[in-house]
Amino acid sequence: MRKYFGTDGIRRIANSELTPGLVYKVAKAGAYVLGKHEERAPLILIGKDTRLSGGLIESAMTAGFLSYGANVIHLGVIPTPAVAYLTKKLKASASVVISASHNSYEYNGIKFFSNKGTKIDDSLEEEIEEIMDSGKIDEFSAVGEKIGTDKNKEKYVEEYLDFLEETFAKEINVNLNSDFTVAIDTANGATYKVAEKILKRLGINYKIINNKPDGININKECGSTHIEKISKYVVENKIDLGIAYDGDGDRCLAVDETGNIIDGDKILAIISKYLKSQGKLKNDTVVATVMSNLGLNKYAKENEITLKQTKVGDRYVLEEMLKNGYNLGGEQSGHIIMLDYNPTGDGIFTSLMLITILLKAKEKASNMCKMINIYPQVLINAKVSNDKKMTYKEDKDINDAIIKLEKEFAENGRVLIRPSGTESLIRVMIEGKDEKYITQKAEELAKLIEAKLK
Repeated sequence: MRKYFGTDGIRRIANSELTPGLVYKVAKAGAYVLGKHEERAPLILIGKDTRLSGGLIESAMTAGFLSYGANVIHLGVIPTPAVAYLTKKLKASASVVISASHNSYEYNGIKFFSNKGTKIDDSLEEEIEEIMDSGKIDEFSAVGEKIGTDKNKEKYVEEYLDFLEETFAKEINVNLNSDFTVAIDTANGATYKVAEKILKRLGINYKIINNKPDGININKECGSTHIEKISKYVVENKIDLGIAYDGDGDRCLAVDETGNIIDGDKILAIISKYLKSQGKLKNDTVVATVMSNLGLNKYAKENEITLKQTKVGDRYVLEEMLKNGYNLGGEQSGHIIMLDYNPTGDGIFTSLMLITILLKAKEKASNMCKMINIYPQVLINAKVSNDKKMTYKEDKDINDAIIKLEKEFAENGRVLIRPSGTESLIRVMIEGKDEKYITQKAEELAKLIEAKLK
């Protein structure tokens, strides 16, 4: 098991667990691993969200990069996908996003991106950890003229905005309805400026909430983890579509004009049908994770689309897409990857694609969502000992209970048991037609797991 990196980079409480000393070592080792095959001094971009600790983490990270001899460009507060896009555009050696995504402000995190704008492989994260703990870290110190330099280039975000405008302006301008209005919730996070700017550029009527970050209100009762806020706002103000981003902007969820949620599975259905109708869905395939709703499976079969499913995590979705040449994938949580445009989940891009499709179809979001029937899905977390969570199948009572449930829901439902990659939890997920019944069954199994694996 890796010591520092989890399923999405390093994420810990800032200045307590994620200390400046640890950040310095991660940066120095990361610069070595990601830049060792280049003849030039590595060029590394740094972006961040709006957390209070962002400056602290960035300072320590910059020191580590410069000490190795890497040159740094500071992009300021900027969405994660914009950093990924600019990494390729500027031909940087690598980039780092300082963010804890949807977590509350006291957390912060570090996500490395390769020179291709993709999250780095598990093997590279493991190599970084090995260097950090090898005692060799001090050997990688530049001296004299080889010490790195850093520059502030926050205006580079305009190039990302140009990319978005160039991609969507033509279709939106042709189909724009002056009565159409979208509401956006930026979670007081990294999208708080960029999302508004692109809507203005495209001439779309909009309302915006939770766009006044103060360092500690990121994700606080807002954004994609509190979708009820934008839902209520949309209904009260009679708005056509609501969009909620997460703290770093790499995903979004939406709500229709009635306030009902449009999750990642529905978004994948809407976009895949649109792309297929244009002959642009490569291999007529969508990539999702094992957490995707059974309804997405049935939608895919009904529309002659192949659904490939991976482990949970957008990095595994991307790996499958790159391996087999697919161009659309994502997660139920709203990470949507459209590989023809950007090699990472992009909340703003996804929202603009939804808007484009709605305007072109000239129909309400609620009607469009009828193409997919979402089954009730219940997720219960069982608290267990961390050293026992990977061995749950070895317990006969637990295993027998799981097998019994799997047989019961084999025809019209699904049972998925998944140990958490970051917490002392086993997640029990059941899908079925009767929400009350599947909730009862999930709670019973979770209690059994807790009792047996304390």
